[in-house]
Amino acid sequence: MWKKIIQIWKIRDLRNSILFVMGMLIIFRIAAHIPIPGVDSVALKSLFDSNQLLGLMNVFSGGSMENFSIVLLGIAPYITASIIFQLLTMVVPKLEELSKEGEYGRQKINQWTRWLTVPLAFFQSFATISLLRQSAVNVLPNYSSWEVFTAMITITAGTVFLMWIGELISEKHIGNGISLLIFAGIVSGLPGSVGSTLYTYDQAQIINMVIFALISLVTIVGVVIITEGQRNIPVSYARKVRGNKVYGGVDTHLPLRVNQAGVIPIIFAIAIIMFPPLIAQLFIRVKTVWIANAAEWVIQIFQNQLFYGISYFVMVVAFTYFYTAVIFHPDQIAENLQKQGGFVPGIRPGKNTAAYLQKIVTRIVFTGALFLGIIAVLPLITAQITNTQSLVVGGTSLLIVVSVVIEMFGQINSQLSMRDYEEI
Repeated sequence: MWKKIIQIWKIRDLRNSILFVMGMLIIFRIAAHIPIPGVDSVALKSLFDSNQLLGLMNVFSGGSMENFSIVLLGIAPYITASIIFQLLTMVVPKLEELSKEGEYGRQKINQWTRWLTVPLAFFQSFATISLLRQSAVNVLPNYSSWEVFTAMITITAGTVFLMWIGELISEKHIGNGISLLIFAGIVSGLPGSVGSTLYTYDQAQIINMVIFALISLVTIVGVVIITEGQRNIPVSYARKVRGNKVYGGVDTHLPLRVNQAGVIPIIFAIAIIMFPPLIAQLFIRVKTVWIANAAEWVIQIFQNQLFYGISYFVMVVAFTYFYTAVIFHPDQIAENLQKQGGFVPGIRPGKNTAAYLQKIVTRIVFTGALFLGIIAVLPLITAQITNTQSLVVGGTSLLIVVSVVIEMFGQINSQLSMRDYEEI
């Protein structure tokens, strides 16, 4: 390990990229601790400690919600905008054609995603402030309409700022910028969680702590297995004779990962599952009785651990399939193989190869998605056994942290391998 670290440090470009990413994450953490004036911090902390939904939202905003900071929403609006455009790409033919136009199409869709992020952030900032103002705890005393509008503009600007930082990080190819921002937010809260656990240590909780440690170990092992697991499809290249020289005739393989979507399905699932109860909170005190009753019913059903667990599991599995379909294109792979003179033994080139690859991916993604879904809801099951809700957040956070770390080291190793080939 130390040899690898020394090798990374000696490569100037890679070292500068890592230092740049670390600098951006530090700026993010500083911004997460710059509060918007006028909030009762004590009442706000009490509210987040007593509300499981807000506690989960706070984790994925990097603790910025609990601080009522200028980056209150984190990158949640950008994730929502990305989900919307990826769904539209599969439905709207023009967007689907644009997505197939290579780098130009990708940049165009990314630009529209950024534009959509701004109104979404503005709306979500209003919803969050309204939620805090309607809470039983008086979190925002004496907040005028102008102060609310100013806070909304500030929060929206904070989201755009984080979106920009995330894209700068992604350009360095050290990891996905959005995932790393969520990772930094989760990791920053670990010292406080460990400290509070040790401070309130009780021998009666030793069983719960052991169970939590076992769940954490199983989660880490499971995520590593499904992230690193892959199916190797044999590929052969036809021999070409030109004069006295023979080209091709190489046998290699096409690696298909069990979980090609990485940590994105978890982020998508959490973003979607938190949306209905958040909107319902805004209508719980309206004067129209049936609307208030419907909002209360939505909040209660999402607080039901059985419904929450099933919904979470289904969404993780569904988004794993969905995101794999977005990023994996068997037709293009089959076409590229045919152009290069490659073929899968026993399978005809072209459409037959594409159908074969799609069949294999569907099978292995089922295993990966099912395993990922089970790991995601495993802390929920444990929480029912131990009667502690901290495992719900801890398990989901651990799932994202491990996946992001694996993805980050994978990209670093890819850059090291590329430089080794350049030296040869």
